[in-house]
Amino acid sequence: MVHLATTLIHADDKNNRVSDVAPPINVATTYRYDNDNLIPWAEQDEMTVLEGDPVYSREAHPNCTRLESIFSQFLEGEAVVYNSGCSAFHAALVHINPKRIFMGQSYFGCHAIADMVGRNYGLKKHTLEEIEQYAEKGDLVHLETPVNPFGTSIDIQAIADRAHAKGALLMIDSTFAPPPLQKPWDFGADIIMHSATKFFGGHSDLLSGVLVVKDVKSARELRHDRIHLGTIVGNLESFLLMRSMRTFEMRVLQQSRNATEIMKFLSDYKGSYDKVIRELHHSSLQSEPFVAKQLAGGQTPVFSVCLMSQEQCKQFVSKLKYFQHATSLGGVESLVEWRAMSDDTIDQTLIRFSIGCENASDLIEDVKQALDALQNA
Repeated sequence: MVHLATTLIHADDKNNRVSDVAPPINVATTYRYDNDNLIPWAEQDEMTVLEGDPVYSREAHPNCTRLESIFSQFLEGEAVVYNSGCSAFHAALVHINPKRIFMGQSYFGCHAIADMVGRNYGLKKHTLEEIEQYAEKGDLVHLETPVNPFGTSIDIQAIADRAHAKGALLMIDSTFAPPPLQKPWDFGADIIMHSATKFFGGHSDLLSGVLVVKDVKSARELRHDRIHLGTIVGNLESFLLMRSMRTFEMRVLQQSRNATEIMKFLSDYKGSYDKVIRELHHSSLQSEPFVAKQLAGGQTPVFSVCLMSQEQCKQFVSKLKYFQHATSLGGVESLVEWRAMSDDTIDQTLIRFSIGCENASDLIEDVKQALDALQNA
């Protein structure tokens, strides 16, 4: 079996169209027909056309095709790439067309999309605790794990068993722990979603999303819908994402190791900051047996810390040297966000950390000096 690092660099070699070692940025929106092979659309299978030479970039384009080759092999399914994670989630709802959706704590953008679809088309939204009461065949259970913004893990297999017992499908948002950290297929997932903006992109300079399904037929249906939803990933973003995937394994494993070291420091010395730290949240602090099985490749690089007051949150983020105060996550640079700046539904003293690829000791020293300042204030 080919190893992950090799797959990320060579899975799209079959899509080479030029002799360039680095794939070119294809900025064209339309492509010339082959005048020696003119067959009307009505006489061809639509998917055969779309999977052949490019015609129009809203349908397919070379950079997106290469990306889907990488993701399909790497994520062990049939991957369809979109222009954002929200677009991927919306595409899943359009494709599955459930009458009911069951969601717990997850990205507020996904909740907002489910609410819009409910407002316009009658989709009923329920909690995960209501699966047994309301779920029916064809419904969708959407589970984000590890969960935003805490970085804690939920038992995928347990939710899969409950969903499947009612005939519902299970979609896993695995953004916070992409492979090799977590492989949802092993625990009963029917469809997998990622915001590729985050760890796959890894440089805070692109938007993208991806859905992974188990069969070619479903992938083709998703691509057909994508044409008319207008949500294919752009040419430049595709190029940037391909660049990022070459170094993905190195980045995410370093980020995972860093996050685990930093959380160990915070957990070990929490008592020394009794005037500042109220709660710590991270998968590495969980003792349930399923956590080690699900996150067999390493812990999520995202965790959260709840401080004692909102004023401390304001001061804390301003005292950090190596952590940039910004939303989003998954980049090579470490970010910290006073989550109240972008989410009014969460604990308003919660600080979310997204750990980057810097040296862990430097990051720990930075966090320590900020906590010391608040503790001694």
